[in-house]
Amino acid sequence: MKKVLLSSVAVIGLASLATPAAAQVKLDLGGYFKGYGVYTSQDDGVANVTEERSFDIIRETEIHFGGETTLDNGLTVGAHFETQADRGDGMNVQESYVYMSGGWGRVNVGAEDGAAYLLQVEAPSADSNLDGIRQYVNPFNSAEAGVLSALDVANGGLDYDQDATGYNDKLTYLSPIMNGFQVGVSYTPDLADSSLEDAANREDQDNEFGAAYDAAVRYEGQFNNVGVILGAGYTHVDLEDVVAVGANDFTDDRTQWNVGADFDIGPFGVGVAYMEDDFGDTGNNSTTVRRDEEETWVVGVDYTTGPFKLGASYINKDGAANVIGDTGNDGVESERYTGGVTYTYGPGMTFRGSVSYVDHDNVAGLAGTDDDIDATSVLLGTQINF
Repeated sequence: MKKVLLSSVAVIGLASLATPAAAQVKLDLGGYFKGYGVYTSQDDGVANVTEERSFDIIRETEIHFGGETTLDNGLTVGAHFETQADRGDGMNVQESYVYMSGGWGRVNVGAEDGAAYLLQVEAPSADSNLDGIRQYVNPFNSAEAGVLSALDVANGGLDYDQDATGYNDKLTYLSPIMNGFQVGVSYTPDLADSSLEDAANREDQDNEFGAAYDAAVRYEGQFNNVGVILGAGYTHVDLEDVVAVGANDFTDDRTQWNVGADFDIGPFGVGVAYMEDDFGDTGNNSTTVRRDEEETWVVGVDYTTGPFKLGASYINKDGAANVIGDTGNDGVESERYTGGVTYTYGPGMTFRGSVSYVDHDNVAGLAGTDDDIDATSVLLGTQINF
């Protein structure tokens, strides 16, 4: 019996040695719910189709979890994960990365936005979920108007986030803030790769984008009681190979860049942003829709008093799409005017209301649409951060 006990103790001891030690990181749970009741009145645009729904409920829900710990040597180590909870009734993992930080700066490794987006300057907005740097809710029924692919609204809509690399696995370095300045760089090995290496991740593939590089700078300071935020970012994506140029094939590397400025004077804020994206250019021997060089201007203002924030914004996106072979179409031009108010009714809880008007010009030839399509939307909703 004694030998049996000694053997059991020995086995348990060996098992404990073989089991890797777990990092002392406590996971925290969080996320948000963004929900709206929406009324939209818009042109049908396409003949012989059903009428769009005037009233609907739209939402964006995410669940976040992660945590961090600071070691005795001052190094902070953490992880962050984000899942979308209302896309196709499934749990879609969106961001998944680890990071390390200290007095030398911060390094992110994994599926996260690149430096060009993380340091991008955002203009004031009426409701950041609708007219912010990244659009989370879209009341415009683009599929009904027949311009879904042309306006690229399936994954956002009329926004201006510099995210050519998306959530592809990447390595990002962000410097510490020195005298108000911060710089960042990112390297994405391959825009076609996945988290697990497989045979599909090859070099020199025809009509495929490969490695990508981000660089950005941001400044935040105060001059004579005026808060100033300035920033710029640049992204370069390598086109691996061009064997033959087809209708929608890329013909060059993709470049994307932005500049932005925001000024805060007491309760007032005003800002402007500009972004340009060439999408790598595309071929011209078909009559299908293709992306063209795109220019985006954004101007926003806001006023804060107590729990209320009133805001307004204007965005102009020019050259969002083109019809190959149609020399009369220089690309779709989209404009949106938005005004609204946000009321904070508790910590992390806001009521939001806004009115927006969208106008899409020069869309003739896209799936038989009219040349001009416009829409007016009223949104009432709430955001709860938890």
